[in-house]
Amino acid sequence: MLRRHALPLVFAPTLHAQPTMTPLEVFSQLTSNESQVFSPAMSELQRKWKNSYAIMLLEMLTLLAADNPARDRLLRFLELRTGQNLGLKMHDWHRWIWSLPYDPHPHYAIFKGILYANFDPRMQTFFPPDRQTQSRIRLDQVEWGGVRVNGIPPLVNPKHIAAAEATYLKDNHTVFGLTIGDRSRAYPKRILAWHEMARDTFDGQNICLVYCTLCGTVIPYLAKSHTFGTSGLLYESSKLMFDEETNSLWSTLQGQPVIGPLANSGLQLEFANVVTTTWGEWRALHPDTTALSLDTGHRRDYGEGVAYRSYFASDELMFQVSGKDGRLRKKDEILAIRLPKRQPLAIAMSYLLKHPQFKTNHEGASIEVETTKGGVTTLTVDGKPFPAHRAFWFAWYTQFPSTALIR
Repeated sequence: MLRRHALPLVFAPTLHAQPTMTPLEVFSQLTSNESQVFSPAMSELQRKWKNSYAIMLLEMLTLLAADNPARDRLLRFLELRTGQNLGLKMHDWHRWIWSLPYDPHPHYAIFKGILYANFDPRMQTFFPPDRQTQSRIRLDQVEWGGVRVNGIPPLVNPKHIAAAEATYLKDNHTVFGLTIGDRSRAYPKRILAWHEMARDTFDGQNICLVYCTLCGTVIPYLAKSHTFGTSGLLYESSKLMFDEETNSLWSTLQGQPVIGPLANSGLQLEFANVVTTTWGEWRALHPDTTALSLDTGHRRDYGEGVAYRSYFASDELMFQVSGKDGRLRKKDEILAIRLPKRQPLAIAMSYLLKHPQFKTNHEGASIEVETTKGGVTTLTVDGKPFPAHRAFWFAWYTQFPSTALIR
């Protein structure tokens, strides 16, 4: 994901003030530079004002160019209506808005679709008029990540080569290892970080290996009836993917549709186990493994550590989240464990590396984790293998705030 860039205009304002205006016309006319157009719109918005509508003005402000005269006018109006003198401190505005009860404008979903159509017209299909009531998350916590739909291109049926042919990989390079049936594959981080998704066929099964670089999570979902892509949108600084069949938006971490026709369907994607380790250790454990070929059909600098180098090197986030927990640093890695009908569990990877043979009981479930020096974790629950994956602590906590933590 990339940082946002300001736009000259968010909405194309109408040329003349209208005697009666729809809610969306009110917001479109706010960006006009003609007083006879924006003044009636401000009066109308003031008459129906609720503080929960502030997010719409804030999102317009964020995307207006710095030299647009409407910017200062909208900021003054926003501060006057809310009583918050926060200037252009966007993080502070978001914190204040998220502290309010969620009571969105009736046309907020349509508004977001129009707003995001400035970046990519296809994004408007994620928010058609009937989507407002089909959302399991706060829409004011959904934001543009800086790219178009599939602007970070997924790998589709990528080429794999034998381990002996993967001479571009060094023993200390990070890979995401996946074993299904009798086959093992390595998806090098240096490649997957540029694509964030690989739609692949594995031992006769369609999988969608999703890598949210911002939240440090790789999850191989068994994609039996959905074709997934990258929406370009984020929720709590975590990737939202979409399915091409219905244009529903899905949470990467939860494996569930959260906005759109499938939001209330109760669907839950099944996922396989994945390990994060070095190429040397993975190859030693799985000598018959294959690895992604550098011949991806895309031109990228696939050098080790090139993609997102500065982001991974610090504990700072690129996008804001609504809640934090200081028991771990934001980007500390945890082993994420989701057991049916039980509280989610996170175990700090730093703890597991110090306790390579770890046992615990979690709400009646007997859990064992074996961890190698290279970070390969093997999880068993009640004596049976169970899938798990890693995540940055901040991302896991924001989406599973009730999680138990072992550190």
